[in-house]
Amino acid sequence: LAIAWMTAFVAKYLDGDPFNPEPLVFSVPGWTILTVDEAPRIDLFILAGVGLVIVSLGAVTLEGLASIRVLYPLRNRLPFALPPSAAGTEPMVVVVLPAHNEAETLPATLAGLAAQTRPPDRIVVAVDNCQDHTEAVARGLGAEVYVTVGNADRKAGALNQVLTRILPTLRRHDLVLVADADTVLNPHFLEGGVAEMTADPGIDAVGGLFYGDGGAGLLGQFQRNEYERYQLQIKQRRGRVFVLTGTASLFRAETLADVAEARGTLLPGRHGDIYDAAAITEDNELTLALKTLGCRMTSPSGCTVATEIMPSWRALWTQRKRWQRGALENLGSYGFTTATARYWGQQFGLAYGVIALTAAYVLLFIAALAADQWYWMPFWIAITMIYAIERTFTVARGGPAAMLVAAPLILEIAYTFFLQMVFISVLIDIARRRTARWGHIQRQGVVDES
Repeated sequence: LAIAWMTAFVAKYLDGDPFNPEPLVFSVPGWTILTVDEAPRIDLFILAGVGLVIVSLGAVTLEGLASIRVLYPLRNRLPFALPPSAAGTEPMVVVVLPAHNEAETLPATLAGLAAQTRPPDRIVVAVDNCQDHTEAVARGLGAEVYVTVGNADRKAGALNQVLTRILPTLRRHDLVLVADADTVLNPHFLEGGVAEMTADPGIDAVGGLFYGDGGAGLLGQFQRNEYERYQLQIKQRRGRVFVLTGTASLFRAETLADVAEARGTLLPGRHGDIYDAAAITEDNELTLALKTLGCRMTSPSGCTVATEIMPSWRALWTQRKRWQRGALENLGSYGFTTATARYWGQQFGLAYGVIALTAAYVLLFIAALAADQWYWMPFWIAITMIYAIERTFTVARGGPAAMLVAAPLILEIAYTFFLQMVFISVLIDIARRRTARWGHIQRQGVVDES
C-alpha cells in the first residue's frame, strides 16, 4: 500500500505539471483505485440543509404538541382516589417484582434492593405461573409473596392483580417501584428517585436508565452499545423520557390510581386496570397512558439499572419483534393525538430509515459491480471518519470493547440491518394478522409453557 501511494503521488505531483486536475491513481494487484477530489455540487448542500431544517422544525413541533398535555392535563378531570399524605412525612416506597420463572435471577435482584442507600419499605414478589422455585426463593429471602390466581394476561395481569391490592393501602404521594425480577438496581436508584420526586411534587414517575449485563460475546456488545447511546440521548434531553422502562420505574401511588380510574373512558383498556392486558409491551402502553393524562416523567442520570441482555440472535429477534409490534399496536389503540404525535413521527422516521439505508447500500453495491475502477472521494471519506468518531465516542463509557466494536462501522451497520429486518417482519406480521409472540429466556432446568 505504501508503494502504491508513493507511485500515485509521484505520477500526479512530480510529472512536471502538479496543477493538472488529474486524479491520484493507485495500482494494486487486481485493482485500479482513483481518488476524485471533487466535492458535491452546492445545490446538494442547500437541499441537505433545507431537509435538516424541516426535520428539526418537525421534531420541535412534535415536542411542543406533547407539552400541551402537561399544561392542560386530562387527569384534572379525575377525582382523588387515595387519601392525602400527611404534611412533612416521608413517602412509603413499595417495590413490586413480577416474576415468571425467575428463581435463578431473583436473588441478585433482591440483593440489589437490600443494598439501596434508601431501603424500600416493602418488597412484594408477584409469582406468576412459575414452573420453577421462584416462590420458595422469594420467601426464603424475606420478600412478601403474592401468587397470582387464574392469570392469563401475562406480566400486565400479574401486576394488575397485585397492585389493585396494594394501592388502597397507600396514600397519594407514596411511591411504587415496578421492576423486573432479572434487574439489579444501582445502589443509589431509590435515593435519587425519591429525592427527585420529593423535590418536585409535579413529577409523576421516574424511569430507570438501563444498561446491559456482561457476556453474550459480540451480540451482547451490540446491545450494550445500543443502551449506552440511549442513556446519552436521555441525558441530552435533560431526563425527558421516551418510554418508562419496564426494567425499573418509580410511580406515585396517586398516578397509578388515576390510570386505573381513566381506563375505559379517557384511556384504552378495562376500567380498574393499571396495565392494559391487551398490550404486549405494557411499559410502552403505560407511558402513552401517562402522557395522555398529562403526567410528567423524568429519568435522572443516577437512576441506572443493569438488565439481562438477549444471549442469542433468535432471542433478540423475538424480543425486538415484541417491542416493535407492541409500539405499533399501542399507537393504533391511541390514535394520532398531541400525546402520541412524537411517537408516530419516530415510526415514520424508522420506516424512512429502512428505505433510505437499504436503497443507499444497494446502489453502492451495484455501482461497485458496474465500475471497472474504484473511486475514492476525500470529501465522503472525511464525512465517514466524522461519523466513525461520533459512533466510537458515544459508547466510550462502555470501555475499550465497546469502542472497538463501534469504530469499524461495518459491524454496527450489520446490527442496524438486523433491527430493520425486525421492523419489516413486524409490518408483514401485522398485515397478515399473525399473533405476536412474547418470548422468554429459557432458564436451566425450566420448561416454559407460556
